[in-house]
Amino acid sequence: MSKVSVIGSGQVGSTCANLLVLRNLADVVLVDVVKGLPQGKALDIMQSASILGFSSRITGTNDFGEIAGSDIVVITAGSARKPGMTRADLLKVNAQVLKSVVNEVVLHAPASIILVVTNPVDVMAYFVYKVSGFDSQRVIGVSGVLDSARFDFFLSEELGIPAVDVDSMVIGAHDDTMIPLINYSKARGEPVSKLLSPGVLDRLIERTKTGGAEIVSCLETGSAFYAPGASAASTAEAVLTDKRNVLPASAYLSGQYGLSDLYIGVPCKIGREGILNVMEIELTGDEEEQLRRSAQAVMESLKALGGLY
Repeated sequence: MSKVSVIGSGQVGSTCANLLVLRNLADVVLVDVVKGLPQGKALDIMQSASILGFSSRITGTNDFGEIAGSDIVVITAGSARKPGMTRADLLKVNAQVLKSVVNEVVLHAPASIILVVTNPVDVMAYFVYKVSGFDSQRVIGVSGVLDSARFDFFLSEELGIPAVDVDSMVIGAHDDTMIPLINYSKARGEPVSKLLSPGVLDRLIERTKTGGAEIVSCLETGSAFYAPGASAASTAEAVLTDKRNVLPASAYLSGQYGLSDLYIGVPCKIGREGILNVMEIELTGDEEEQLRRSAQAVMESLKALGGLY
C-alpha cells in the first residue's frame, strides 16, 4: 500500500485525507502541530470504514517523524484567506510556515513527491522547490484541477447538465489572472463556444476567476475546502496510479510558453515520478498575452519573498 502524508489537518487537509482512504489509494498520515487535532480527525474517519467499505488506514500525529517512507507529502498547512484578504496577503506568513514544514519533509521523506496546496499556490510551490532542493518534477502545485472544476460546474449549471459531462481547461496563476481556455472546453464532446454565447462565456469566466472569493464571502469565517481537498486527492491519485494523464497543475517552467524560473498553471502529464512533461498547447494571441500577464503577477509576488528562500 502506498503512503501519503498530509501536513495540516484543517478542512482542506482532512478532506483530502478522507478521500484518499475512501478510495483505498493509500494509507494516510495526518500531521498537525495542534495536539489532539489530527488524532481526533483520523479516529473519526476510521470509524466510518465499515460504513463506507474502505480498508486503507489513517493515523493522526504531531510527530513529523511519522511521515518517513511517504510516497507523497501533501502540504495544506498555513493560514486560510479571510474576507477582504487576497492570496498575496498570505504570502509571507505562509512562507514561514512552509519553510519549517519543508525542512521536516527533506529530513524524513527525502524521496517523496510534494503536492503544494497552501496559497498563494504558485508562489508557494516555487518556494517549496527552492527550499527543498528537490527536482522540480517532484514539486507540484495543486491549482488548475480546482480552477477547471469550478469552470466545469459553472458551465454545467448554465447548460443544465451534470458537471461530469463537462471537460474544461484553466491555466495561469491560481488567482484572478487565471485563463479559462474556451477552445479546450467541451460539454458532452461539443465545444462550449458552440453551445453558449460569448457574453455568457465571459460571465462564467469572470465567475471562475473569483470562484474562491465568492465562497469566502459566503462563509465569512473560512474558505473553500471540499473542492480544494478533492483537487489535491485527485492530483495525488494521478501520481499513485501512474495514470500519465494530462492535468492542469502549477509547474516549474524553463522556457515553455516563453516563460522561465517560475511556477504557474499549465497542462502537465503526471505519473509516478511527478510531472513527466509540461505540455505546450496552442494558445490564441490573446491567451498568450493573458498568460504573460499572469506570470508577471506571480513574479511580482516572488520578489516580495525577498531572501526567505
